[in-house]
Amino acid sequence: MMCFGCPIQVVQQQAEAIIAFGTEHGFSYITALGTILRGSALAAQGQEAEGIIQMRQGLDAYRDTGSKVRAYFLALLAEAYGEAGQAEAGLGVLAEALAHVAKTGERQHEAELYRLKGELLLSLSVDHQPEAETCFHQALDIARRQQAKALELRSATSLARLWQSQGKRQNAYDLLAPVYAWFIEGFDTADLQDAKALLEELG
Repeated sequence: MMCFGCPIQVVQQQAEAIIAFGTEHGFSYITALGTILRGSALAAQGQEAEGIIQMRQGLDAYRDTGSKVRAYFLALLAEAYGEAGQAEAGLGVLAEALAHVAKTGERQHEAELYRLKGELLLSLSVDHQPEAETCFHQALDIARRQQAKALELRSATSLARLWQSQGKRQNAYDLLAPVYAWFIEGFDTADLQDAKALLEELG
């Protein structure tokens, strides 16, 4: 499964390979999975409308196979809606995803769902800062409890950026620096680059 923060080119290449494999062997659920991931990659590259269309087509096809849609797929769709400036639609998808988590106990990406909810709330209005901060804290707590360091980094970065906007620069630095330092030198992902840039601003 692709990870949040993976290079977009890698995600797109892998999505195309998954689609080709599923089509060749008649595995419709694999083809549907590849379509979801390809749509996510398109949205991340600025083709939000086409990406969302493909993701929704992939989700419908995945459901048609009788497979249960995973929270991960819904998180990708919510993120795409956010990139398209459609925060309300993204929040609707996240509500579905969180209901799915509560029903199935599939909590692998629960931290990311709360982080995305916070980001989408902030994109609506600064009035949502308190609720967004609560979401970021929830995401952090879940990621730490699950020892999911990559998701902890994303959550810490979101919360640190919010605190930076509120003038809490030292708090933001103290939160993010130890999480960033956990990752070994030379392990360079988009999330680590984002965290590093924010730390340099805070420093």
